[in-house]
Amino acid sequence: MIGPLLRHVDEESATIWVETSEPCAVTVRAGEARSEERTFTVHGHHYALVDVTVPDPPFSDGRGVPYRVELDGEIVWPLPGMPPSTIRPLTALRRLVFGTCRTSVPHDDPYVRTHGVDVLRAYGLRLMESGERPDLMIMLGDQVYADEPSPGMREFIAARRSGGPEEVVDFEEYAELYRRAWSDPPVRWLMATVPTLMMFDDHDIRDDWNTSAAWRERMAGVPWWRRRIVSGLGAYYVYQHLGNLTAGERAADPVLAALKAGDGGAALDAFAVRADAEPASTRWSYRRDIGSSRLIMLDSRCDRVLTPGARRIIDDAQRAWLEESVAGDVDHLLVGSSLPVLLPMGIHHVESWNEAVCDGAWGRQAARWGERLRRFLDLEHWAAFRGSFEHLARLLADIASGGRGRPPATVLLLSGDVHYSYLASVRPRRGRKRNGLREDEQNGERSGTRGRIHQIVCSPIRNPLSRTLRLANVVASFAVAGPLGRLLALAARLPGPPIRWRLAAGPWFQNALATVDLTPDTATVTWRTHDAELGSVRLP
Repeated sequence: MIGPLLRHVDEESATIWVETSEPCAVTVRAGEARSEERTFTVHGHHYALVDVTVPDPPFSDGRGVPYRVELDGEIVWPLPGMPPSTIRPLTALRRLVFGTCRTSVPHDDPYVRTHGVDVLRAYGLRLMESGERPDLMIMLGDQVYADEPSPGMREFIAARRSGGPEEVVDFEEYAELYRRAWSDPPVRWLMATVPTLMMFDDHDIRDDWNTSAAWRERMAGVPWWRRRIVSGLGAYYVYQHLGNLTAGERAADPVLAALKAGDGGAALDAFAVRADAEPASTRWSYRRDIGSSRLIMLDSRCDRVLTPGARRIIDDAQRAWLEESVAGDVDHLLVGSSLPVLLPMGIHHVESWNEAVCDGAWGRQAARWGERLRRFLDLEHWAAFRGSFEHLARLLADIASGGRGRPPATVLLLSGDVHYSYLASVRPRRGRKRNGLREDEQNGERSGTRGRIHQIVCSPIRNPLSRTLRLANVVASFAVAGPLGRLLALAARLPGPPIRWRLAAGPWFQNALATVDLTPDTATVTWRTHDAELGSVRLP
């Protein structure tokens, strides 16, 4: 069995996800509450999502009610010797943890030297001993590395087929990849105990996924690619996406209905084909209101518009959904995007310049060269989709300044991907003086953003850069990119971004998880390795 995974939780219900070795009835018991579901089958694998009513916790400290899982009446969880996994109603968001980029390799010394300590595993061990329970955990991209399998995974692939890439290709291999990622006992216990939400990034499918139209054209010519993208999106739907949904959303999902009706792999594959070919047909993004906080998880990979001259990191439908989703008064607005919105300023300018060159600002020949540079240097964050960046920046500034109701105490962008951690804080643009005051001081909307908008980046959980690549990133991101980026932006006649920001903490290159503690008026973010705190900042 893989799991159980405690996924969507709200005030009334909790969703338990499991994969079983055979078709069976899955029963979850929590206190007096009991729920049961039959498994459904996809490509020979058997899954169930069981919604159980959240009982009132009998403990004054809010630890929750222990639950157990039975398969055809046999108790399979909790495991002997482990603390109980518990369910408690999620009525407020006081503490969340998040991170990105986790490779699943062994934990012995050779791999610790190359990959570092698995911070997710270490966090699970710490919670087992301390009894601490965060309200939510967010896995914000690269939960699995389909394009960089571990030695054990490569052996599994070699035993199934000869020839072809040493990468994951089909659903069976994806299923094994997820099994290896989630079966380590402390990780398994952690994900069975803390509610977890997820979003993909490129390595869940393949490095640089949807960087540009040229990238898609090149991959379309790879013989095994169609099988890979269909299997990758299908596996993401089953292993990650379904658990993000509420019970009502799953009940209205025609794909899940088809799977439960016995259509299995054919229905899932047809869905994945369409999701790749027609991104607007599927919305992977979702919104959750938890007490007085709102969390919006954005798909910044599959939903891209890649047409040169009209690039968007999210299409028009998702843009309209985003504008609708941010409306309303909340204490804290959190926006999860696997890719950072606010990069170091120099890198931001370089990526925006590259987009302009790719779109013909310097002619056709330079555009072809720019596309190659875009793929080679991974210039494909929000800054490389300038229209989307400017829309999101203005939208968040409007919210933070009270242009859409009571301003939240903080607007927090949660991201990863770049393999280092940092905090970037937005400040108003400084305008020209009039009547003794600068424009930003006269304009309440701009000055009201001070201290409210912050980008929190935490990456990797377990996949650190080598010392050489760390040095290269420091030079590229924080030294060369600054003056070079400004010069390139000027040369391409690009206007400045609508907001200004500065690096307020970091960068740190160690494996880490970030903890965000929320009160009605403040937020505190702490980055921690397996055994030490890297930094902590109180916001705003």
